Amino acid sequence: MEFKANDKKKLEITVGEEIYLRHAIKTKFITTNDEYLKIIEQYVSNIYEKGDILSISEKIISICQNRIVKREDLKIGFWAKLLSKFASHPTTGVGVGETIKMQYAIDKVGLIKVLYASLASAITKLFGKKGVFYQIVGQEVSGLDGFYDHVWSEYRDIGIELPQNPNGVCNEIKQKLGISCMIVDANDLGQEILGVSSDLKGREEYLKELIKDNPAGQGRQTTPLILIRKK
Repeated sequence: MEFKANDKKKLEITVGEEIYLRHAIKTKFITTNDEYLKIIEQYVSNIYEKGDILSISEKIISICQNRIVKREDLKIGFWAKLLSKFASHPTTGVGVGETIKMQYAIDKVGLIKVLYASLASAITKLFGKKGVFYQIVGQEVSGLDGFYDHVWSEYRDIGIELPQNPNGVCNEIKQKLGISCMIVDANDLGQEILGVSSDLKGREEYLKELIKDNPAGQGRQTTPLILIRKK
């Protein structure tokens, strides 16, 4: 099998003394009508070899689990409009600088917590510390994707929450398909391992190094699956 990398991404990466190949697997556009086991079986099972590791974008797992929030279901209120004016606007996705995500944060964790997080963030930014807001409101808020259409118009009016039970999903994939895997939340600025199959438990920091340059890409590649193989 010929391994192929996304445009402007490296095929090989060195972690410690080992060299790994990362194959970007192009899939169809995943929707809520799809099942992640069938997707992985279709695109991965015939090329997977023992010892390989599959990196899976958290977005496709969430979509298959129907972890979707619709814009029409979030009623923008006074506090969301006010607080979003003082928040930053990241380039990697929608942040609480957008009223829709600020309202989501308020609905998810409560106004009091959001007010506290906003105040703490404003104070700590004076000392050059960033990210405090999301540390306080938590992973569910920080992990919300979607509500933008600069890459996919289909995501304009939906938010995509983090997947449920990512470790359990990885173990299900391992048990039913025999594929060692991890679910990742990655962009060009950072990566986070959300879940791993039990055979990879405890290796999360090493696994993060395998995808530290975000080989899945950040645009319209439709390569949410990366097959990693030791060279």
